[in-house]
Amino acid sequence: MSAGFLKGSRGPLFYTLHSTSTSPRCRGVVLVAQPFAEEQNKSRRMVALQARALALDGWVVMVPDLYGCGDSHGDFGEADWQGWLDDLDACLTHLRRTHGGPVVCLGVRAGCLLLSQFAQQRDALEPVATIFWQPVLDGNLFLMQFLRLRVAAGMIGGNKESTRDLRARLTAGESLEIAGYMLSPKLASGLAESRLEAPRTGPVHWFEVVSSDDAGLSVQSSKCIDEWRSSGIEVHATTCTGEPFWSAQEIREVPSLIELTRAAVADAESGVPA
Repeated sequence: MSAGFLKGSRGPLFYTLHSTSTSPRCRGVVLVAQPFAEEQNKSRRMVALQARALALDGWVVMVPDLYGCGDSHGDFGEADWQGWLDDLDACLTHLRRTHGGPVVCLGVRAGCLLLSQFAQQRDALEPVATIFWQPVLDGNLFLMQFLRLRVAAGMIGGNKESTRDLRARLTAGESLEIAGYMLSPKLASGLAESRLEAPRTGPVHWFEVVSSDDAGLSVQSSKCIDEWRSSGIEVHATTCTGEPFWSAQEIREVPSLIELTRAAVADAESGVPA
């Protein structure tokens, strides 16, 4: 593993690059879009484990911190949605310039929304596969859930606020501190307008972590997948048993998700013309 900085849309972006010299060739590159706010910290362990596993299989995996996140330039409260899309573009350009080969995109939670919109804006992306981990389908609903964290904290402290009040303040141009993160109106607006859309090329491998072996996909996910399949999109949907690592109190691992994703990426490579 190596680490470095590249030029982002508004400043230096920190990234880790996972690769191995033991593989006879570079099979391609994997670009990871991480989750939103604290979910990113909770997911770092799983993302790192997946990146190492794919590197052992011969892939070069980039895990960037977008503007205002992690060790990258800027503060979270200064970030905006379009800027993050531009950062993904800078990361992909860097990967293609330095390594080349087929591209696989891997999104985690709200990172799936980013990748979805990124693919719609960048016609030349053309991933051979898109991997979604527990994707967020509706940015507006996700924003409301995020705002409820502040509402709940306020109730404990005797401060009565509603999500409607908070949305009005964001619309008026006020930034809000929520669960330790400063949320800007521009970032909130971009998130609220985003919806999960199918990529234009390559199959989608959709993974959800469930609490028991007999649990299936959520109703919303099943509906979305059915609609995509009806429009001709190839979607492989799989569940695996484990804890929701992106929101658990302690850092959790879901080994079966790692192995399922390795298999999905290997399957994507097999469909690439030699």
